[in-house]
Amino acid sequence: MSTDPIEKTTLGRTDLSVSKICFGTSSLGDMPGTYGYDVSEDRARETVRAIFSGPVNFLDTSRIYGLGRSEERIGDVIRERGGLPEGFVLSTKLDRDPQTNRFDASQARRSLEESLRALGLDRLDLLHLHDPEHADSLDVATGAQGALPELFRMREEGLVKAVGLAAGPVDVMMPLLRDWNFDAMITHNRFTLANRNAEAMISYAHSKGIAVLNAAPYAGGVLAKGSDSYRRYVYQEASDDVLDPIRRIEAICSKHGVPPGAVALQFSMRDERVTSTICGVSKPERVAQTLEWARWPVPQAVWDELASLSYSLDDPEASRQYNPG
Repeated sequence: MSTDPIEKTTLGRTDLSVSKICFGTSSLGDMPGTYGYDVSEDRARETVRAIFSGPVNFLDTSRIYGLGRSEERIGDVIRERGGLPEGFVLSTKLDRDPQTNRFDASQARRSLEESLRALGLDRLDLLHLHDPEHADSLDVATGAQGALPELFRMREEGLVKAVGLAAGPVDVMMPLLRDWNFDAMITHNRFTLANRNAEAMISYAHSKGIAVLNAAPYAGGVLAKGSDSYRRYVYQEASDDVLDPIRRIEAICSKHGVPPGAVALQFSMRDERVTSTICGVSKPERVAQTLEWARWPVPQAVWDELASLSYSLDDPEASRQYNPG
């Protein structure tokens, strides 16, 4: 890559400056139902310390990750340090009530208050409306008395600097992106080496000046850990048929002696439409590995051969059963 992949860039139309890599922290909330493994409090805190000590200045979490544990563990390290590192940008999300799935304005306000308390902060840099498709009513969540307009009121009140949309299905996100003045958006698992479901949405958001944050470049972890040892795709147990496209990618990477994780990460980072790529990490070693992969020299022949592979345009999470605990 011609420039330092950890360089900073402006987040859309805001004055926030963020690194081209953002660390995702859902697994730090200890979510074995999603990832298939546990993450202890000590390991989570050590991972956050490693993030705060490195060159990346961007971290993403959510109120619902681990039913609050992700934010709480991050907040423990923020308090331990006496605050966020200078210039660090923290992103979190408004979430529905985990018991009732209610997602109206009052729930949005509770979600923000709980996030600020857990993180030990007075205000936030970036706050997203999260997964309104899982609310008891999408119409309520996005309607006049819902969480969506409340998010924009929070920006007006100065409680957050920027607001975003972080949902799943493209057909849920597109109408909202067209009708509301978001600063940023997150798509996950839908723009990877194996899947381009979000391609048109990414182009639309970029053309509108919305910062595109592309999460889960490893397709839920398999492109980072390997299909032989981690037989899961987008957080679900995967059959050989499902893993076949991953193995084709792995074969090309093996032929050229490059880690599939490095290629998967750089596939997202080299796209000029993507402001920052959100990479989940669950232990300190993954923080260092991500930085190494971002700088790994990938021959042009790898990109040429990968371009000959087919990829899916279907929603990879269509059958996913979401488990935040």
